[in-house]
Parts: sequence; C-alpha cells; structure tokens
Amino acid sequence: KVSEDTMKLILRSRELYEDTDGAFDITVYPVMEAWGFPTQNFQVPSQNTLDQLLPLTDAGNISYDKETKKISFGVEGMKIDLGGIAKGYTGQKLAELFQEYGVSSALVSLGGNIQAIGTKPDGSSWKVGIRDPKGGQQDYIGVLFVENQAVVTSGGYERYFEEDGKTYIHIINPRTGYPADGDLLSVTIVSKDGTLADGMSTALYIMGYEKACQFWRQHREEFNVILVTDDGKIHISENLKENFQTECDLEMIESGSE
Repeated sequence: KVSEDTMKLILRSRELYEDTDGAFDITVYPVMEAWGFPTQNFQVPSQNTLDQLLPLTDAGNISYDKETKKISFGVEGMKIDLGGIAKGYTGQKLAELFQEYGVSSALVSLGGNIQAIGTKPDGSSWKVGIRDPKGGQQDYIGVLFVENQAVVTSGGYERYFEEDGKTYIHIINPRTGYPADGDLLSVTIVSKDGTLADGMSTALYIMGYEKACQFWRQHREEFNVILVTDDGKIHISENLKENFQTECDLEMIESGSE
C-alpha cells in the first residue's frame, strides 16, 4: 500500500511507459543498481548479469488494486525508480500549492527541473538558461522565456563514470540494459505539465533524434522540445522559436504531417 502521491506517480509512470513504447520505464532500477548509479559504486556489469535483470524491466507488470489501493509487481524481484519523474511532479505540486496560497509569481528550481509560476513580479517572462551539454555548469546555448510552464532537461553530462577510456552515463536504455548511446547530447522539454515534461525528457533522450522528432509531432499540443545532437547542432520545435534567444544557429523541427 502506498501514499496517494506515490500511487499517482506510479500510475502516471505506467501511462508514459505505454505512450513511449517502453522508452520510459521506472522498473529499470535493478539494472541501475547493477551499474552502481544509486550507490556511486560504479562498475560495468557482465552481459550475463544484465540478461538476468532485463526480464524484471517491464512497467507493464505493475498492477494497481483500486479497492485496497495497493501496488503489486507481476514478477518477483522487480523494483522501481521514480527519479525520472518525481522532480517534475514535485514542481507541479509546488505550483499548485503556491497558487492555492495566492502566490502568483514564483520560480522553482529542482536541479535540471524548472517550474515557472506566472510571470516575474514586473510582468515579464521568466528567463531560463539552457545548458550547453559540451560546456561547464555556467555555459549556455541560449535563454528560454517562459510563463506557467515547466522546463526539464536531461543529458548524460551530470552523472556518469569512466572505465577503460569509455564514458557510461546514468540514463539507461530499458531495452538493452546499457546507458543510452544515441545521437542526442541533451533533451529539453517545455510543457505546462511538469510530470509529463520530466518523463518525456528521459524518454526522448533514449529514443534518439529521429524518433524524438516523430514523437513530438504526434504530441505537439502537449509539449515542445529543444534537442542538442552529437554534432553540436541545436534543434528546436517551431512553437518555441519566438521564445528562445541564442547566438547559435538553430534548426527548426517543423510539425509536418504524419
């Protein structure tokens, strides 16, 4: 039996798992443990170890009983990790609390997650720096102007380890059990739904550029994206072009047609 907030997070996570065809999967935790990311005791697990753990990674095996309000797992040994969605949900809940208490102007920062409430006190939009994934903590590719939206960025530059000259990031592909190694360096999601933004930033990073663009086109009413590819190019959904200030060259991701 879990709290109401935890239950909402788990059920929303299961929805995102289905929507992203498994790219977002909170049951990846046993694999995360094998790599040592939760404990900082980093190691590269054997393929045999991963083969044993991957059958545990399937959020479709999470069940919820409305009568008892209990969560259960369909496979023994499953564990969940809400790290890819909890901060987005927290920012959204804080925004609701602020509005409930009459706070009309606020900015919540949760480390890679920004939740903007209203505008700045002077009526102008909040300015959120989008970090350069190839630079340091104070290097930015541009500034995004937002109001009443969440801005969430995922990338491999914050948490990683190196072994035998190879870098392993903390964003694990739930299908392979290995860190995501696609053509994206960072994914920024902009949405009124902070929980969605958090989950999508992870999912699209794992998908890679082409699938991420296709997925955005199918869900462009729900969120917008800024994608930095491994060739250093910045790709931005067309709906954001008026709200993004940068000195870099931009490539527009157009809505197109499916």
